[in-house]
Amino acid sequence: MAAKKGKKKEGQPWRPATRLVHEGALRSQFGETSEAIFLSSGYVYESAEQAERRFKGDEEGFVYSRYSNPTVSMFEARMCALEGAEAARGLASGMAAVTASLLSFLKAGDHVVSARALFGSCRYVVEDLLPRFGIESTLIDGRDLSTWEAAMRPNTRAVFFETPTNPVLELVDIEAVAKIAHKFGALVVVDNVFATPMLQRPMPLGADIVVYSATKHIDGQGRCLGGVVLGKKDFIEEKLHTFIKQTGPSLSPFNAWVLLKGLETLPLRVERHCASAAAIADFLAEREDVARVFYPGRADHPQAALAKRQMAGGGPMVAFEVKGGKREAFRFMNALKIFKISNNLGDAKSLVTHPSTTTHQRLTPEQRAELGIFDRSVRLSVGLEDVDDLADDLDQAIRV
Repeated sequence: MAAKKGKKKEGQPWRPATRLVHEGALRSQFGETSEAIFLSSGYVYESAEQAERRFKGDEEGFVYSRYSNPTVSMFEARMCALEGAEAARGLASGMAAVTASLLSFLKAGDHVVSARALFGSCRYVVEDLLPRFGIESTLIDGRDLSTWEAAMRPNTRAVFFETPTNPVLELVDIEAVAKIAHKFGALVVVDNVFATPMLQRPMPLGADIVVYSATKHIDGQGRCLGGVVLGKKDFIEEKLHTFIKQTGPSLSPFNAWVLLKGLETLPLRVERHCASAAAIADFLAEREDVARVFYPGRADHPQAALAKRQMAGGGPMVAFEVKGGKREAFRFMNALKIFKISNNLGDAKSLVTHPSTTTHQRLTPEQRAELGIFDRSVRLSVGLEDVDDLADDLDQAIRV
């Protein structure tokens, strides 16, 4: 591929692929090429006076790795450069990121409006955990803008949703929902994990806080857990940082280093994931033995126009329905040879999930049906294998 013509203007920021290799690097006195892993729980001060200044915040520097760590800071800086956020904090997992992003600023008496189509653990946080602390929650159909408007109250402090949703890839109009929320003074929290930061940027569309399970495509090879929350500096450094500092859901330096290495190849991997996912979605849509296919990049997706407007691609995930029920879905999954049965996603390896018995099994059949999740539903996370091999694998499994 030929390089684009034209030079970068003086002061113009690096493009995303360059930022993901270089941004935020902190080199030690040894001048290492690869980012160092600072496996240290604590730090040494030159004097008692310096320790006092660090703890009072009068001097920048590291105090304790539950608060901050050089390797973790590099990961946070690189994510900020990619997302266009003022600040970020890495956390131990994606669910730690979701939970901290909400509990760090909500209090008893507050109200949260959330799209009902959520990953099972996210729905637990909104529907079960928050009310235990006196924080009311309302679940709505996130596709319908009128339901957002109707659900807002004077004490609504936050709206929360994921888009595309897990597992059937519904979309929420980020810009429109943000305008509604901001009329009521509520913060907009978006889980952007399925789109990845390469395909969708919620902040320019009005989101205040963006969360990721970095375990997924940011790592990209199923190696470690991690999460990250991004937003404005005052929110991240005051509310969120204090919450993490005092409660301890910190990201380990080793995991932060793995995530840094993942970011270096994120653009290449997401491009390949998406190209293969689009091809697989088209392949499945042509099969008479497949009842229905869900893929935001296809013209037959119910929200194809919205996908085209707020996403840079169809994404790396495909959902579909087999003809039949649980028995037929299980028979299909058990016959696969390349796709591995796993509840994870975003791996270099292609993965297949049966949501109604795994990620969303705690919901009632009625709740699952409301979300379009049935015993015949299957979710694919398309990996980096040869796409023709993946199609052959699906073909032979469907025919079993």
